[in-house]
Amino acid sequence: MLTLAIAGCAALPGGGPAPLDTFELSAATVSAQGHSRRQILIAQPSALKALDSQNIVIKTGARSIQYLKGAQWADRLPLIVQARLTETFQRSGSFAGVGKPGEGLAIDYQVITDIRAFGVLAGNGGERAEVELFVRLLNDRNGEVRAQRSFTASAPVSGAGNAAYVAALDAAFGQAAKDIVRWTDSTI
Repeated sequence: MLTLAIAGCAALPGGGPAPLDTFELSAATVSAQGHSRRQILIAQPSALKALDSQNIVIKTGARSIQYLKGAQWADRLPLIVQARLTETFQRSGSFAGVGKPGEGLAIDYQVITDIRAFGVLAGNGGERAEVELFVRLLNDRNGEVRAQRSFTASAPVSGAGNAAYVAALDAAFGQAAKDIVRWTDSTI
């Protein structure tokens, strides 16, 4: 009975922590440069533990990070990046098929991504979002890496509050995603 009474207190207004603002990324729109018959798979990105979570990273120094207070991603960051990168590739119309693992595509290439940076830099020169994604195009038929490249993008933080930080991250990610789709289209 006591356990139920204590659990009930947490449900009362003011009895628990305030809910976190929850954010998503958006998929970019890229104009089709052509139409390839190739089918590609967007693998789940890898990331260090600090980025492989729902926490939104704020870099306060060269070697120090904090997490944005009162905010979180809607899912683990690598899953969001995978979903929005897949959608960006699909919107381009440049490929015969685009999917994620388990969707049954007979794929030609895998797009393998490593999230190297995804956060807001807070420093003396103002605040800006920085995204770095390292991408490898793996030929699925023979296992050879066709090409690899690092994509970086940044965007200034305009305004104050959690939504402003996330808007800057979304803009930087959108630019990187467009660059990745165009590069992939011209490479394979």
